[in-house]
Amino acid sequence: MSGLLIGYARVSTNEQDLTAQRDALTRLGVDPERVYVDHGQTGTNRRRPGLNEALAACRKGDVLVVAKLDRLARSLPYARDIVADLTHRGVKLNIGGSVHDPKDPIDRLLFNVLAMVAEFEADLARTRTREGMAVAKAKGRLRGKQPKLTAAQEKHLVELYWAGQHTTAELAALFTVARSTVYRAVERAGSTPPRSRSGRSPVEPQQGGALTR
Repeated sequence: MSGLLIGYARVSTNEQDLTAQRDALTRLGVDPERVYVDHGQTGTNRRRPGLNEALAACRKGDVLVVAKLDRLARSLPYARDIVADLTHRGVKLNIGGSVHDPKDPIDRLLFNVLAMVAEFEADLARTRTREGMAVAKAKGRLRGKQPKLTAAQEKHLVELYWAGQHTTAELAALFTVARSTVYRAVERAGSTPPRSRSGRSPVEPQQGGALTR
């Protein structure tokens, strides 16, 4: 009795579609009910739930089927580890219709070349992403998380806090920020009352300060 065909498909982002890979696996004879998938998972990630389920479903005599090797792994060491595990367990690997034989020198060479290409493409994609971010940052498109308050607004908020005439909830509403922003502004100012615009130190708040109100 021949073993089962276990399919695996992967996309790197949640927005990508698995239809092409599912169709390819169906053409290779895989039952759609036996296809395990991963969404938003890179080929270098070793903790993929879908892949782990696919590997766990494989038994001796079964065949793990992928449309392309880079869907299984984008790292040469990781690809080798998977093949070694499958071989040890008596499970074959079908890559796009070609069954990989780790004992055949030519087949092993081809597998290593495919894995190296997949790894190179992954490295190239990461490099392009970093370069794109660097260009965007240089053009001012990536500014990081913007502060909720300007320096002048934060100074004014702290002065009102030390004047003791507003609660933290009132200050948050007045400046259209969360109360946590008020707390952080006061903490950054320190425990010493700042000098107001008139040059005088505001009156310290009653009830132990705004952080307790």
